[in-house]
Amino acid sequence: MKYMKLGTKPDTFYTEQAVRSVASDIPADLIIHVNNTKYQLHKFPLLLKCGLLQRLCSDTDDGEPVPVALHDIPGGEEAFELCAKFCYGIAISISASNFVPAMLAARFLRMTEHIAKGNLVAKLETFFDSCVLQGWRDSIAALQAAWRISGWSESRIVQPCIDSIVEKILLPPSKVSWSYTYTRPGYTKRPHQSVPKDWWTEDISELDIEVFRSVVSTVRAARMLPPPLIGEALHVYACKHLPDPLYGVSAPGVNGQAQSSSTTADAEETIAKQRRVLETVVTMIPGDAGSVTGRFLLRLLRVANYVGASSSTRAQLIRQAGSQLDEAKAVDLLIPLPSDKQAYDVGAAEAVLEHFLAQFQRPAAADERRRMSVAMEKVVRIFDEYLQTIALDGEFPIGKFVDLAECLPDIARNDHDGLYHAIDTYLKEHPDLSKADKKRLCRLIDCRKLSPDVRAQAISNDRMPLRTIVQLLFVEQERTIGAGGSHAVAPPNRASVHDVSGLTAIDREDEPAPTGHKSDVHRPRRGVHAERAQGEAAAMARSLSASTKTAARTERTAEERGSRLRNN
Repeated sequence: MKYMKLGTKPDTFYTEQAVRSVASDIPADLIIHVNNTKYQLHKFPLLLKCGLLQRLCSDTDDGEPVPVALHDIPGGEEAFELCAKFCYGIAISISASNFVPAMLAARFLRMTEHIAKGNLVAKLETFFDSCVLQGWRDSIAALQAAWRISGWSESRIVQPCIDSIVEKILLPPSKVSWSYTYTRPGYTKRPHQSVPKDWWTEDISELDIEVFRSVVSTVRAARMLPPPLIGEALHVYACKHLPDPLYGVSAPGVNGQAQSSSTTADAEETIAKQRRVLETVVTMIPGDAGSVTGRFLLRLLRVANYVGASSSTRAQLIRQAGSQLDEAKAVDLLIPLPSDKQAYDVGAAEAVLEHFLAQFQRPAAADERRRMSVAMEKVVRIFDEYLQTIALDGEFPIGKFVDLAECLPDIARNDHDGLYHAIDTYLKEHPDLSKADKKRLCRLIDCRKLSPDVRAQAISNDRMPLRTIVQLLFVEQERTIGAGGSHAVAPPNRASVHDVSGLTAIDREDEPAPTGHKSDVHRPRRGVHAERAQGEAAAMARSLSASTKTAARTERTAEERGSRLRNN
Protein backbone atom coordinates (compact mmCIF):
# COMPACT_ATOMS: atom_id res chain seq x y z
CA MET A 1 0.00 0.00 0.00
CA LYS A 2 1.42 3.36 -1.05
CA TYR A 3 1.64 6.48 1.12
CA MET A 4 1.88 10.24 0.59
CA LYS A 5 3.46 12.44 3.25
CA LEU A 6 2.43 16.10 3.55
CA GLY A 7 3.82 18.74 5.91
CA THR A 8 7.00 18.78 7.95
CA LYS A 9 6.14 20.16 11.39
CA PRO A 10 5.78 17.86 14.42
CA ASP A 11 2.31 17.04 15.68
CA THR A 12 1.43 19.58 18.40
CA PHE A 13 -2.25 18.69 18.82
CA TYR A 14 -3.17 17.73 22.37
CA THR A 15 -6.25 17.05 24.50
CA GLU A 16 -7.00 18.91 27.71
CA GLN A 17 -10.30 18.61 29.58
CA ALA A 18 -12.05 17.02 26.60
CA VAL A 19 -10.88 19.85 24.30
CA ARG A 20 -8.49 19.39 21.37
CA SER A 21 -6.00 22.22 20.93
CA VAL A 22 -2.72 22.94 19.22
CA ALA A 23 0.33 24.15 21.15
CA SER A 24 0.90 27.82 20.33
CA ASP A 25 1.82 31.12 22.00
CA ILE A 26 -1.11 32.73 20.21
CA PRO A 27 -4.48 32.36 21.93
CA ALA A 28 -7.17 30.44 20.07
CA ASP A 29 -9.70 32.57 18.23
CA LEU A 30 -11.71 29.84 16.48
CA ILE A 31 -13.83 27.26 18.24
CA ILE A 32 -15.03 24.36 16.06
CA HIS A 33 -17.48 21.69 17.17
CA VAL A 34 -17.39 18.36 15.31
CA ASN A 35 -19.94 15.93 16.73
CA ASN A 36 -18.89 15.42 20.37
CA THR A 37 -15.43 16.97 20.05
CA LYS A 38 -14.50 20.63 20.64
CA TYR A 39 -11.48 22.20 18.91
CA GLN A 40 -9.79 25.46 19.98
CA LEU A 41 -7.80 26.58 16.93
CA HIS A 42 -6.66 29.70 15.05
CA LYS A 43 -8.23 31.56 12.15
CA PHE A 44 -4.97 32.46 10.46
CA PRO A 45 -3.85 29.06 9.09
CA LEU A 46 -7.36 27.61 8.68
CA LEU A 47 -9.07 30.45 6.86
CA LEU A 48 -6.18 30.70 4.38
CA LYS A 49 -6.98 27.24 2.99
CA CYS A 50 -10.64 26.53 3.87
CA GLY A 51 -13.21 28.36 1.76
CA LEU A 52 -16.11 27.21 3.95
CA LEU A 53 -14.57 28.70 7.10
CA GLN A 54 -13.87 31.91 5.24
CA ARG A 55 -17.56 32.28 4.46
CA LEU A 56 -18.74 31.29 7.96
CA CYS A 57 -16.34 33.74 9.67
CA SER A 58 -16.69 36.66 7.24
CA ASP A 59 -19.17 38.62 9.36
CA THR A 60 -17.68 37.93 12.82
CA ASP A 61 -15.94 40.30 15.20
CA ASP A 62 -12.18 39.84 15.46
CA GLY A 63 -12.23 40.36 19.21
CA GLU A 64 -14.06 37.22 20.32
CA PRO A 65 -13.45 33.54 19.47
CA VAL A 66 -15.79 32.45 16.69
CA PRO A 67 -17.86 29.27 17.29
CA VAL A 68 -18.47 27.08 14.25
CA ALA A 69 -20.40 23.79 14.08
CA LEU A 70 -19.26 21.24 11.50
CA HIS A 71 -21.32 18.21 12.52
CA ASP A 72 -22.01 17.25 8.90
CA ILE A 73 -18.41 16.96 7.79
CA PRO A 74 -17.76 13.55 6.10
CA GLY A 75 -15.36 11.36 8.00
CA GLY A 76 -16.06 13.02 11.35
CA GLU A 77 -13.40 14.16 13.77
CA GLU A 78 -10.52 12.18 12.27
CA ALA A 79 -11.04 13.58 8.79
CA PHE A 80 -11.38 17.14 10.08
CA GLU A 81 -8.22 16.84 12.13
CA LEU A 82 -6.24 15.67 9.07
CA CYS A 83 -7.38 18.77 7.18
CA ALA A 84 -6.61 21.03 10.15
CA LYS A 85 -3.11 19.61 10.52
CA PHE A 86 -2.49 20.19 6.82
CA CYS A 87 -3.41 23.86 7.32
CA TYR A 88 -0.93 24.11 10.20
CA GLY A 89 1.81 22.41 8.13
CA ILE A 90 1.94 19.45 10.53
CA ALA A 91 3.17 16.19 8.95
CA ILE A 92 0.37 13.81 7.92
CA SER A 93 0.41 10.50 6.01
CA ILE A 94 -2.23 9.72 3.39
CA SER A 95 -2.88 6.16 2.23
CA ALA A 96 -5.75 4.25 0.65
CA SER A 97 -7.12 3.57 4.13
CA ASN A 98 -7.65 7.27 5.02
CA PHE A 99 -7.67 8.86 1.57
CA VAL A 100 -11.45 8.81 1.12
CA PRO A 101 -12.44 10.55 4.40
CA ALA A 102 -9.64 13.07 3.88
CA MET A 103 -10.79 13.82 0.32
CA LEU A 104 -14.46 14.13 1.28
CA ALA A 105 -13.64 16.39 4.25
CA ALA A 106 -11.33 18.57 2.12
CA ARG A 107 -14.04 19.04 -0.49
CA PHE A 108 -16.57 19.80 2.26
CA LEU A 109 -14.23 22.53 3.62
CA ARG A 110 -13.58 23.76 0.04
CA MET A 111 -9.82 23.35 0.23
CA THR A 112 -9.43 23.88 -3.52
CA GLU A 113 -6.91 25.60 -5.79
CA HIS A 114 -9.32 28.53 -6.08
CA ILE A 115 -8.76 29.24 -2.38
CA ALA A 116 -5.00 28.57 -2.23
CA LYS A 117 -2.39 27.17 -4.55
CA GLY A 118 -1.17 23.65 -3.66
CA ASN A 119 -4.25 23.04 -1.56
CA LEU A 120 -5.24 19.68 -0.14
CA VAL A 121 -7.88 18.64 -2.71
CA ALA A 122 -5.44 18.93 -5.63
CA LYS A 123 -2.76 16.94 -3.79
CA LEU A 124 -5.25 14.20 -2.92
CA GLU A 125 -6.50 13.99 -6.51
CA THR A 126 -2.95 13.53 -7.74
CA PHE A 127 -2.37 10.80 -5.18
CA PHE A 128 -5.64 9.11 -6.18
CA ASP A 129 -4.79 9.01 -9.89
CA SER A 130 -1.10 8.10 -9.61
CA CYS A 131 -1.12 5.72 -6.64
CA VAL A 132 -4.53 4.48 -5.47
CA LEU A 133 -5.94 3.59 -8.89
CA GLN A 134 -2.69 1.94 -9.94
CA GLY A 135 -2.70 -0.46 -7.00
CA TRP A 136 -4.87 -3.57 -6.61
CA ARG A 137 -5.49 -3.55 -2.87
CA ASP A 138 -5.42 0.27 -2.75
CA SER A 139 -8.31 0.45 -5.22
CA ILE A 140 -10.34 -2.07 -3.20
CA ALA A 141 -9.69 -0.27 0.11
CA ALA A 142 -10.63 3.13 -1.36
CA LEU A 143 -13.77 1.71 -2.97
CA GLN A 144 -14.94 0.09 0.24
CA ALA A 145 -14.30 3.26 2.26
CA ALA A 146 -16.10 5.49 -0.25
CA TRP A 147 -19.10 3.18 -0.33
CA ARG A 148 -19.45 2.99 3.44
CA ILE A 149 -19.20 6.75 3.87
CA SER A 150 -21.33 8.01 1.00
CA GLY A 151 -22.61 5.10 -1.10
CA TRP A 152 -23.11 5.74 -4.80
CA SER A 153 -23.30 9.51 -4.27
CA GLU A 154 -19.51 9.83 -4.37
CA SER A 155 -19.22 8.65 -7.97
CA ARG A 156 -15.96 10.57 -8.50
CA ILE A 157 -14.25 7.95 -6.33
CA VAL A 158 -16.49 4.89 -6.57
CA GLN A 159 -16.70 4.53 -10.34
CA PRO A 160 -12.96 5.02 -11.08
CA CYS A 161 -12.15 2.42 -8.40
CA ILE A 162 -14.60 -0.09 -9.93
CA ASP A 163 -13.14 0.50 -13.39
CA SER A 164 -9.60 0.01 -12.09
CA ILE A 165 -10.51 -3.23 -10.27
CA VAL A 166 -12.35 -4.68 -13.28
CA GLU A 167 -9.50 -3.78 -15.61
CA LYS A 168 -7.04 -5.72 -13.43
CA ILE A 169 -9.38 -8.73 -13.10
CA LEU A 170 -9.69 -9.00 -16.87
CA LEU A 171 -5.93 -9.04 -17.42
CA PRO A 172 -4.37 -12.44 -18.22
CA PRO A 173 -2.95 -14.04 -15.05
CA SER A 174 0.54 -13.96 -16.57
CA LYS A 175 0.45 -10.13 -16.39
CA VAL A 176 -0.45 -9.95 -12.69
CA SER A 177 2.55 -8.39 -10.95
CA TRP A 178 0.99 -7.10 -7.73
CA SER A 179 0.37 -8.92 -4.47
CA TYR A 180 -2.99 -10.55 -3.80
CA THR A 181 -4.67 -12.73 -1.18
CA TYR A 182 -4.96 -16.44 -1.94
CA THR A 183 -5.45 -18.81 0.98
CA ARG A 184 -7.02 -21.90 -0.55
CA PRO A 185 -6.49 -25.11 1.47
CA GLY A 186 -3.44 -26.98 0.19
CA TYR A 187 -2.16 -24.04 -1.85
CA THR A 188 1.40 -22.96 -1.16
CA LYS A 189 2.84 -20.12 -3.18
CA ARG A 190 6.26 -20.95 -4.59
CA PRO A 191 8.77 -18.85 -6.51
CA HIS A 192 8.07 -18.60 -10.25
CA GLN A 193 4.69 -20.29 -9.75
CA SER A 194 2.00 -19.29 -12.23
CA VAL A 195 -0.80 -17.07 -10.95
CA PRO A 196 -4.09 -18.97 -10.41
CA LYS A 197 -7.00 -17.89 -12.57
CA ASP A 198 -9.13 -17.04 -9.54
CA TRP A 199 -6.41 -14.94 -7.86
CA TRP A 200 -8.81 -11.98 -7.47
CA THR A 201 -11.77 -13.68 -5.79
CA GLU A 202 -10.67 -13.42 -2.14
CA ASP A 203 -9.74 -9.74 -2.21
CA ILE A 204 -13.03 -8.56 -3.70
CA SER A 205 -14.94 -10.66 -1.16
CA GLU A 206 -14.08 -7.89 1.33
CA LEU A 207 -16.49 -5.55 -0.45
CA ASP A 208 -20.06 -4.89 0.65
CA ILE A 209 -22.58 -6.91 -1.34
CA GLU A 210 -23.84 -3.98 -3.45
CA VAL A 211 -20.32 -3.02 -4.56
CA PHE A 212 -19.39 -6.68 -5.05
CA ARG A 213 -22.40 -7.13 -7.32
CA SER A 214 -21.40 -4.08 -9.35
CA VAL A 215 -17.84 -5.36 -9.83
CA VAL A 216 -18.89 -8.91 -10.77
CA SER A 217 -21.65 -7.69 -13.09
CA THR A 218 -19.16 -5.48 -14.92
CA VAL A 219 -16.75 -8.39 -15.23
CA ARG A 220 -19.51 -10.64 -16.61
CA ALA A 221 -20.60 -7.99 -19.10
CA ALA A 222 -17.11 -8.05 -20.62
CA ARG A 223 -17.60 -11.77 -21.49
CA MET A 224 -13.88 -12.44 -21.10
CA LEU A 225 -14.02 -14.88 -18.17
CA PRO A 226 -15.68 -18.33 -18.13
CA PRO A 227 -18.85 -18.79 -16.02
CA PRO A 228 -17.17 -21.23 -13.56
CA LEU A 229 -14.74 -18.44 -12.62
CA ILE A 230 -17.67 -16.14 -11.85
CA GLY A 231 -19.21 -18.99 -9.86
CA GLU A 232 -16.00 -19.37 -7.86
CA ALA A 233 -16.12 -15.67 -6.93
CA LEU A 234 -19.69 -16.16 -5.67
CA HIS A 235 -18.62 -19.25 -3.72
CA VAL A 236 -15.77 -17.41 -1.99
CA TYR A 237 -18.02 -14.47 -1.12
CA ALA A 238 -20.79 -16.68 0.26
CA CYS A 239 -18.41 -18.73 2.39
CA LYS A 240 -17.01 -15.52 3.89
CA HIS A 241 -20.26 -13.75 4.67
CA LEU A 242 -22.92 -16.42 5.19
CA PRO A 243 -23.32 -18.97 8.01
CA ASP A 244 -23.53 -22.70 7.41
CA PRO A 245 -26.35 -23.88 9.69
CA LEU A 246 -25.25 -27.49 9.34
CA TYR A 247 -22.29 -26.84 11.62
CA GLY A 248 -24.08 -24.47 13.98
CA VAL A 249 -21.51 -21.67 13.63
CA SER A 250 -21.38 -18.47 11.65
CA ALA A 251 -18.91 -17.75 8.94
CA PRO A 252 -16.03 -15.37 9.74
CA GLY A 253 -17.07 -11.75 9.58
CA VAL A 254 -20.69 -12.38 10.58
CA ASN A 255 -20.20 -11.93 14.33
CA GLY A 256 -21.34 -15.49 15.02
CA GLN A 257 -20.38 -15.77 18.70
CA ALA A 258 -21.54 -12.27 19.57
CA GLN A 259 -25.06 -13.08 18.42
CA SER A 260 -25.72 -15.18 21.51
CA SER A 261 -25.36 -12.12 23.77
CA SER A 262 -26.71 -9.46 21.40
CA THR A 263 -30.15 -7.98 21.67
CA THR A 264 -33.06 -9.26 19.62
CA ALA A 265 -32.87 -6.19 17.40
CA ASP A 266 -29.18 -6.81 16.65
CA ALA A 267 -29.87 -10.46 15.87
CA GLU A 268 -32.71 -9.54 13.51
CA GLU A 269 -30.50 -6.98 11.78
CA THR A 270 -27.79 -9.59 11.28
CA ILE A 271 -30.28 -12.08 9.82
CA ALA A 272 -31.67 -9.39 7.52
CA LYS A 273 -28.16 -8.60 6.28
CA GLN A 274 -27.44 -12.27 5.63
CA ARG A 275 -30.77 -12.63 3.81
CA ARG A 276 -29.88 -9.69 1.57
CA VAL A 277 -26.46 -11.17 0.81
CA LEU A 278 -27.94 -14.60 0.03
CA GLU A 279 -30.67 -13.35 -2.28
CA THR A 280 -28.20 -11.13 -4.13
CA VAL A 281 -25.72 -13.99 -4.60
CA VAL A 282 -28.48 -16.27 -5.92
CA THR A 283 -29.54 -13.71 -8.53
CA MET A 284 -25.92 -13.51 -9.71
CA ILE A 285 -25.45 -17.25 -10.35
CA PRO A 286 -24.75 -17.73 -14.08
CA GLY A 287 -27.26 -19.86 -15.94
CA ASP A 288 -24.53 -21.84 -17.69
CA ALA A 289 -24.22 -25.51 -16.72
CA GLY A 290 -21.36 -26.16 -14.32
CA SER A 291 -20.88 -22.53 -13.31
CA VAL A 292 -21.34 -23.53 -9.67
CA THR A 293 -21.30 -26.94 -7.98
CA GLY A 294 -24.26 -28.89 -6.65
CA ARG A 295 -22.73 -28.85 -3.18
CA PHE A 296 -22.55 -25.05 -3.21
CA LEU A 297 -26.20 -24.81 -4.26
CA LEU A 298 -27.27 -27.08 -1.39
CA ARG A 299 -25.21 -24.99 1.03
CA LEU A 300 -27.08 -21.91 -0.17
CA LEU A 301 -30.35 -23.78 0.31
CA ARG A 302 -29.42 -24.49 3.93
CA VAL A 303 -28.67 -20.79 4.43
CA ALA A 304 -31.97 -19.87 2.74
CA ASN A 305 -33.83 -21.96 5.32
CA TYR A 306 -31.83 -20.40 8.14
CA VAL A 307 -32.34 -16.74 7.18
CA GLY A 308 -35.93 -17.10 5.93
CA ALA A 309 -35.24 -16.27 2.29
CA SER A 310 -38.06 -15.56 -0.12
CA SER A 311 -40.00 -18.44 -1.68
CA SER A 312 -38.69 -17.53 -5.14
CA THR A 313 -35.09 -17.76 -3.92
CA ARG A 314 -35.69 -21.17 -2.34
CA ALA A 315 -37.50 -22.41 -5.44
CA GLN A 316 -34.59 -21.37 -7.67
CA LEU A 317 -32.06 -23.11 -5.42
CA ILE A 318 -34.14 -26.30 -5.23
CA ARG A 319 -34.49 -26.38 -9.01
CA GLN A 320 -30.78 -25.77 -9.68
CA ALA A 321 -29.60 -28.12 -6.92
CA GLY A 322 -31.90 -30.83 -8.27
CA SER A 323 -30.33 -30.62 -11.72
CA GLN A 324 -26.86 -31.13 -10.16
CA LEU A 325 -27.74 -33.52 -7.32
CA ASP A 326 -25.27 -36.13 -8.59
CA GLU A 327 -22.41 -33.77 -7.60
CA ALA A 328 -23.47 -33.68 -3.96
CA LYS A 329 -22.77 -35.81 -0.92
CA ALA A 330 -25.28 -37.23 1.52
CA VAL A 331 -24.35 -34.68 4.18
CA ASP A 332 -25.26 -31.85 1.79
CA LEU A 333 -28.91 -32.94 1.90
CA LEU A 334 -29.05 -32.42 5.67
CA ILE A 335 -30.89 -29.10 5.83
CA PRO A 336 -31.50 -28.00 9.45
CA LEU A 337 -34.81 -26.46 10.37
CA PRO A 338 -34.60 -22.81 11.53
CA SER A 339 -36.63 -23.63 14.63
CA ASP A 340 -34.59 -26.69 15.63
CA LYS A 341 -30.97 -27.08 14.52
CA GLN A 342 -31.07 -30.77 15.51
CA ALA A 343 -33.97 -31.57 13.14
CA TYR A 344 -33.78 -31.65 9.35
CA ASP A 345 -36.09 -30.34 6.68
CA VAL A 346 -36.73 -33.57 4.79
CA GLY A 347 -39.31 -31.81 2.63
CA ALA A 348 -36.59 -29.67 1.05
CA ALA A 349 -34.40 -32.72 0.37
CA GLU A 350 -37.39 -34.53 -1.11
CA ALA A 351 -38.13 -31.52 -3.37
CA VAL A 352 -34.52 -31.49 -4.62
CA LEU A 353 -34.76 -35.19 -5.48
CA GLU A 354 -38.06 -34.66 -7.30
CA HIS A 355 -36.48 -32.00 -9.50
CA PHE A 356 -33.63 -34.37 -10.28
CA LEU A 357 -36.05 -37.15 -11.28
CA ALA A 358 -38.07 -34.72 -13.41
CA GLN A 359 -35.15 -34.55 -15.83
CA PHE A 360 -35.84 -38.14 -16.89
CA GLN A 361 -39.31 -37.21 -18.14
CA ARG A 362 -37.89 -35.05 -20.91
CA PRO A 363 -36.70 -36.49 -24.23
CA ALA A 364 -32.91 -36.63 -24.56
CA ALA A 365 -30.26 -37.84 -26.97
CA ALA A 366 -28.45 -41.14 -26.45
CA ASP A 367 -25.32 -39.52 -25.00
CA GLU A 368 -27.40 -37.47 -22.60
CA ARG A 369 -29.32 -40.58 -21.56
CA ARG A 370 -26.07 -42.36 -20.75
CA ARG A 371 -24.88 -39.40 -18.72
CA MET A 372 -28.17 -39.28 -16.83
CA SER A 373 -27.99 -42.99 -16.16
CA VAL A 374 -24.60 -42.56 -14.52
CA ALA A 375 -25.96 -39.59 -12.59
CA MET A 376 -28.88 -41.71 -11.36
CA GLU A 377 -26.51 -44.35 -9.94
CA LYS A 378 -24.68 -41.64 -7.99
CA VAL A 379 -27.90 -40.10 -6.70
CA VAL A 380 -29.19 -43.49 -5.51
CA ARG A 381 -26.03 -43.96 -3.42
CA ILE A 382 -26.26 -40.40 -2.12
CA PHE A 383 -29.92 -40.70 -1.16
CA ASP A 384 -29.53 -44.09 0.53
CA GLU A 385 -26.66 -42.67 2.61
CA TYR A 386 -28.93 -39.73 3.44
CA LEU A 387 -31.64 -42.18 4.57
CA GLN A 388 -29.12 -43.91 6.79
CA THR A 389 -28.29 -40.59 8.47
CA ILE A 390 -31.96 -39.69 8.90
CA ALA A 391 -32.59 -43.13 10.41
CA LEU A 392 -30.34 -42.21 13.34
CA ASP A 393 -33.05 -39.84 14.59
CA GLY A 394 -34.86 -41.79 17.28
CA GLU A 395 -37.99 -39.67 16.88
CA PHE A 396 -38.25 -39.79 13.09
CA PRO A 397 -41.69 -41.26 12.22
CA ILE A 398 -41.75 -44.51 10.30
CA GLY A 399 -44.39 -43.28 7.83
CA LYS A 400 -42.19 -40.39 6.73
CA PHE A 401 -39.17 -42.69 6.49
CA VAL A 402 -41.07 -45.08 4.23
CA ASP A 403 -42.26 -42.18 2.08
CA LEU A 404 -38.67 -40.94 1.72
CA ALA A 405 -37.40 -44.39 0.80
CA GLU A 406 -40.10 -44.69 -1.85
CA CYS A 407 -39.19 -41.35 -3.44
CA LEU A 408 -36.77 -43.22 -5.67
CA PRO A 409 -38.61 -45.46 -8.14
CA ASP A 410 -37.88 -49.20 -8.00
CA ILE A 411 -36.18 -49.14 -11.37
CA ALA A 412 -33.64 -46.57 -10.12
CA ARG A 413 -31.98 -48.90 -7.60
CA ASN A 414 -29.81 -51.51 -9.28
CA ASP A 415 -28.98 -52.92 -5.86
CA HIS A 416 -30.61 -52.58 -2.47
CA ASP A 417 -27.49 -52.72 -0.29
CA GLY A 418 -27.72 -49.04 0.66
CA LEU A 419 -31.44 -49.29 1.33
CA TYR A 420 -30.89 -52.36 3.52
CA HIS A 421 -28.28 -50.53 5.62
CA ALA A 422 -30.63 -47.54 6.02
CA ILE A 423 -33.52 -49.77 7.13
CA ASP A 424 -31.28 -51.78 9.45
CA THR A 425 -30.10 -48.52 11.04
CA TYR A 426 -33.72 -47.43 11.51
CA LEU A 427 -34.57 -50.77 13.15
CA LYS A 428 -31.56 -50.47 15.43
CA GLU A 429 -32.44 -46.93 16.54
CA HIS A 430 -36.15 -47.76 16.96
CA PRO A 431 -36.17 -51.03 18.92
CA ASP A 432 -39.79 -50.59 20.03
CA LEU A 433 -41.28 -50.84 16.53
CA SER A 434 -44.23 -53.16 16.19
CA LYS A 435 -43.99 -56.25 13.99
CA ALA A 436 -46.33 -54.68 11.50
CA ASP A 437 -44.07 -51.63 11.17
CA LYS A 438 -40.98 -53.82 10.81
CA LYS A 439 -42.65 -55.79 8.04
CA ARG A 440 -43.77 -52.56 6.39
CA LEU A 441 -40.17 -51.34 6.36
CA CYS A 442 -38.57 -54.54 5.18
CA ARG A 443 -41.07 -54.99 2.35
CA LEU A 444 -39.14 -52.15 0.68
CA ILE A 445 -36.12 -54.45 0.30
CA ASP A 446 -35.88 -56.58 -2.83
CA CYS A 447 -33.95 -59.61 -1.57
CA ARG A 448 -32.79 -60.43 -5.10
CA LYS A 449 -31.04 -57.05 -5.35
CA LEU A 450 -28.80 -57.61 -2.34
CA SER A 451 -25.16 -58.50 -2.84
CA PRO A 452 -24.03 -61.91 -1.47
CA ASP A 453 -22.19 -60.35 1.47
CA VAL A 454 -25.10 -58.13 2.48
CA ARG A 455 -27.56 -61.00 1.99
CA ALA A 456 -25.50 -63.21 4.30
CA GLN A 457 -25.39 -60.40 6.86
CA ALA A 458 -29.15 -59.91 6.63
CA ILE A 459 -29.88 -63.62 7.12
CA SER A 460 -28.09 -63.56 10.47
CA ASN A 461 -29.56 -60.20 11.49
CA ASP A 462 -31.98 -60.75 14.37
CA ARG A 463 -33.57 -57.33 13.71
CA MET A 464 -35.01 -58.56 10.42
CA PRO A 465 -38.58 -59.94 10.50
CA LEU A 466 -38.96 -63.67 10.01
CA ARG A 467 -40.73 -63.24 6.68
CA THR A 468 -37.74 -61.31 5.30
CA ILE A 469 -35.25 -63.90 6.51
CA VAL A 470 -37.28 -66.70 4.89
CA GLN A 471 -37.29 -64.79 1.60
CA LEU A 472 -33.53 -64.26 1.89
CA LEU A 473 -32.97 -67.97 2.47
CA PHE A 474 -34.97 -68.92 -0.60
CA VAL A 475 -33.11 -66.35 -2.70
CA GLU A 476 -29.83 -67.69 -1.37
CA GLN A 477 -30.89 -71.21 -2.26
CA GLU A 478 -31.90 -70.12 -5.76
CA ARG A 479 -28.54 -68.45 -6.24
CA THR A 480 -26.76 -71.54 -5.06
CA ILE A 481 -28.69 -73.79 -7.44
CA GLY A 482 -28.32 -71.36 -10.32
CA ALA A 483 -24.59 -70.95 -9.72
CA GLY A 484 -24.12 -74.73 -9.73
CA GLY A 485 -25.00 -75.06 -13.44
CA SER A 486 -23.17 -78.13 -14.65
CA HIS A 487 -21.22 -78.45 -11.42
CA ALA A 488 -22.14 -80.24 -8.24
CA VAL A 489 -24.66 -78.33 -6.17
CA ALA A 490 -23.89 -77.63 -2.55
CA PRO A 491 -26.33 -79.06 -0.03
CA PRO A 492 -28.68 -76.66 1.71
CA ASN A 493 -27.47 -74.76 4.70
CA ARG A 494 -28.98 -76.85 7.48
CA ALA A 495 -27.86 -74.41 10.14
CA SER A 496 -29.86 -71.66 8.46
CA VAL A 497 -32.92 -73.90 8.34
CA HIS A 498 -32.65 -74.69 12.03
CA ASP A 499 -32.17 -70.97 12.78
CA VAL A 500 -35.35 -70.18 10.90
CA SER A 501 -37.14 -72.92 12.82
CA GLY A 502 -36.20 -71.33 16.10
CA LEU A 503 -37.07 -67.83 14.87
CA THR A 504 -40.44 -69.07 13.63
CA ALA A 505 -41.24 -70.48 17.01
CA ILE A 506 -40.28 -67.28 18.79
CA ASP A 507 -42.18 -65.16 16.28
CA ARG A 508 -45.39 -67.10 16.72
CA GLU A 509 -45.19 -67.02 20.50
CA ASP A 510 -45.90 -63.27 20.36
CA GLU A 511 -48.85 -63.52 17.98
CA PRO A 512 -52.38 -63.13 19.43
CA ALA A 513 -54.19 -66.34 20.43
CA PRO A 514 -57.00 -67.81 18.30
CA THR A 515 -60.47 -66.49 19.01
CA GLY A 516 -61.72 -69.70 20.66
CA HIS A 517 -58.87 -69.90 23.19
CA LYS A 518 -58.18 -67.88 26.30
CA SER A 519 -55.21 -68.29 28.62
CA ASP A 520 -54.71 -66.96 32.08
CA VAL A 521 -52.04 -64.48 30.99
CA HIS A 522 -53.58 -63.64 27.58
CA ARG A 523 -50.73 -65.31 25.70
CA PRO A 524 -50.86 -68.29 23.30
CA ARG A 525 -49.87 -71.65 24.70
CA ARG A 526 -46.25 -72.35 23.99
CA GLY A 527 -46.63 -76.02 23.12
CA VAL A 528 -49.23 -75.64 20.36
CA HIS A 529 -47.42 -72.91 18.52
CA ALA A 530 -44.02 -74.43 19.06
CA GLU A 531 -45.25 -77.62 17.39
CA ARG A 532 -46.77 -75.63 14.54
CA ALA A 533 -43.52 -73.67 14.13
CA GLN A 534 -41.44 -76.83 14.06
CA GLY A 535 -43.80 -78.30 11.47
CA GLU A 536 -43.52 -75.26 9.21
CA ALA A 537 -39.74 -75.14 9.59
CA ALA A 538 -39.51 -78.85 8.77
CA ALA A 539 -41.71 -78.31 5.71
CA MET A 540 -39.41 -75.53 4.55
CA ALA A 541 -36.37 -77.71 5.14
CA ARG A 542 -37.94 -80.49 3.08
CA SER A 543 -38.65 -78.01 0.33
CA LEU A 544 -35.07 -76.78 0.30
CA SER A 545 -33.79 -80.36 0.42
CA ALA A 546 -36.10 -81.39 -2.43
CA SER A 547 -34.86 -78.50 -4.54
CA THR A 548 -31.30 -79.59 -3.92
CA LYS A 549 -32.03 -83.24 -4.77
CA THR A 550 -33.76 -82.20 -7.99
CA ALA A 551 -30.75 -80.14 -9.04
CA ALA A 552 -28.38 -82.96 -8.10
CA ARG A 553 -30.50 -85.49 -10.02
CA THR A 554 -30.42 -83.21 -13.05
CA GLU A 555 -26.66 -83.00 -12.74
CA ARG A 556 -26.27 -86.79 -12.54
CA THR A 557 -28.52 -87.27 -15.58
CA ALA A 558 -26.41 -84.84 -17.57
CA GLU A 559 -23.21 -86.63 -16.54
CA GLU A 560 -24.64 -90.08 -17.44
CA ARG A 561 -25.80 -88.79 -20.81
CA GLY A 562 -22.33 -87.41 -21.48
CA SER A 563 -20.74 -90.74 -20.46
CA ARG A 564 -22.97 -92.70 -22.87
CA LEU A 565 -22.11 -90.35 -25.70
CA ARG A 566 -18.41 -90.80 -25.08
CA ASN A 567 -18.76 -94.59 -24.96
CA ASN A 568 -20.64 -94.61 -28.27
